[in-house]
Amino acid sequence: MNQKRKNLKMFGRLIRYVRPYKSLFCLAALCVILLSFLSPFRPYLIGTMVDRYIVNSQNAQLLLTWSIGIAVLLLVEGVLQFASSYFSNLLAQSVIRDIRKNLFKHIVSFRMKYFDKTPVGALVTRVVSDLEAITQVFSSGIMEISGDLISLSMVLSLMFITNWQLSLMTLIPIPLLIVATRIFAKAMRSSFQLERLQVTKLNTFVQEHLTGMSIVQIFNKNKEEYLKFVEINKGHRKAHINAVWANSIFFPVVEILSSLSIAFLLVWGALHVDGKSSTEIQAMYGQIIAFTLWIYQLYRPIRQLADKFNVLQRGVVRAERIFEILDHDAQRQRGGAIKELDFNSDISFKGVSFAYKKGQDVLRNIDLKIEKGKTVAIVGSTGAGKSTIINILGRFYEHERGEIRIGEVNIEDIELSYLRKNIAVVLQDIFLFSDTIHNNITLGDDGITRAQVIDASKAVGAHDFISQLPGNYDYTLGERGTVLSVGQRQLLSFIRAFVYNPQVLILDEATSSVDNESEVLIQRATERITKGRTSIVIAHRMSTIQNADLIVVMEKGKVIESGTHQQLINKEGRYNTLYEKQIFQPNE
Repeated sequence: MNQKRKNLKMFGRLIRYVRPYKSLFCLAALCVILLSFLSPFRPYLIGTMVDRYIVNSQNAQLLLTWSIGIAVLLLVEGVLQFASSYFSNLLAQSVIRDIRKNLFKHIVSFRMKYFDKTPVGALVTRVVSDLEAITQVFSSGIMEISGDLISLSMVLSLMFITNWQLSLMTLIPIPLLIVATRIFAKAMRSSFQLERLQVTKLNTFVQEHLTGMSIVQIFNKNKEEYLKFVEINKGHRKAHINAVWANSIFFPVVEILSSLSIAFLLVWGALHVDGKSSTEIQAMYGQIIAFTLWIYQLYRPIRQLADKFNVLQRGVVRAERIFEILDHDAQRQRGGAIKELDFNSDISFKGVSFAYKKGQDVLRNIDLKIEKGKTVAIVGSTGAGKSTIINILGRFYEHERGEIRIGEVNIEDIELSYLRKNIAVVLQDIFLFSDTIHNNITLGDDGITRAQVIDASKAVGAHDFISQLPGNYDYTLGERGTVLSVGQRQLLSFIRAFVYNPQVLILDEATSSVDNESEVLIQRATERITKGRTSIVIAHRMSTIQNADLIVVMEKGKVIESGTHQQLINKEGRYNTLYEKQIFQPNE
């Protein structure tokens, strides 16, 4: 019972998305209602025509007139079927477009912690496959079920009005059909739930392994990963086979029961022929023909109702998953209200602590002041918490204790998009989209002109290599931009940061994976892009941090030393130890 209430609640939420498209809904509903009334009326007209103008009158002119009328009725039915299908699908696509927009907007508002725990393949399934299944709820679910119910009511009404005894005789198999339909619906729901899990599992596996194909091949794990895929694919196949198995049993059962109804009709006719005159027998012809057509019209909607019920079941199951994400507010980032702020101010961390997992602090009571216009380098061994400083400053993750201020303003009070617009981050692992170089730099911002992109490229030192590419700035990169070298991809990320003209710049291991030639270019780009800006540099190469205004040394989530390069060398502490071990030496 609880599951039924839950399904009704999910269905009700889906229906709310129809409100902006009431006109489309009304047009589709009108066509369906008209079609549901006209179709059952056609057998009645055919039966009447047989009785009046074939068996008894044999009036050729009236027979032709009635035949034309029935043909026109068929034509009208065809037009209504087209219109109902067109408006229903237009409604469905409009609704799904809105849900997909809301879903994607909701997903991009989540904290990074959510994406750390949720497989990308699962989210792709929600945004693509699950929504496609929901489309059918509106295109072939609601409308057709409503139409079938109206059609059933009309057929039964006309049957009982015409001959109630014959109606009862032909409806004898219906209780069996109702039982079969309930069993079928229950079996299909179980198979849909299994299918849902297997589709997500398959999508997640494929997405992860295609993204990490280089690792699979480097470690020669092709065979092992293939065997894993075979097992997952086997489970996916089994889930679909279960649904096919239920269908393969149910639909023959429906055909058998409809044949039984016709058999009962013929038995009734045979029993009533005995002892009757030829005139009385002839009077039965029209009824038998009409009832034969009505039986097909009766069983077709019932069979389709079961099928459409499956569509609703599948749609509700998928909607459940969609609304789980839309209802997931705990991971949404809190947005501030301040949209005007002088970012050319000191940045201060006061007693800041943070943990990716509860109880496992990565940052512990950090106190740090970054003066405006200065370049601050953060160094330390792996896991010291260097990159985490960046993550919480840009609010990709929310710190748990303490406060971070820009000037006198808490960053939590700053409108999120405004904060990130003024803080640019150049990461070690550069992500490039399957798009042109120009669009990868501007990220679709029409306010950034080609001239600005070219000027930024020249300033960074990337214009020469871009000009040598086919189509230069209109050259389309492949997935993740792997056709470019690591250094070239890094330079594009510098251009991207440069054209957005941020007030605060963060460089996270920007030169850790590049060759000597690229490092020289990146060093020049760094000097140009950090000039006049508050900059935070995380690096392990000496050439990157040696000239920083302040070097902060971190260890196990704490700041243990700070000062200029020479001050820290003279101090002979942790920084000097790292220096002597040549951890920060270039070309290491």
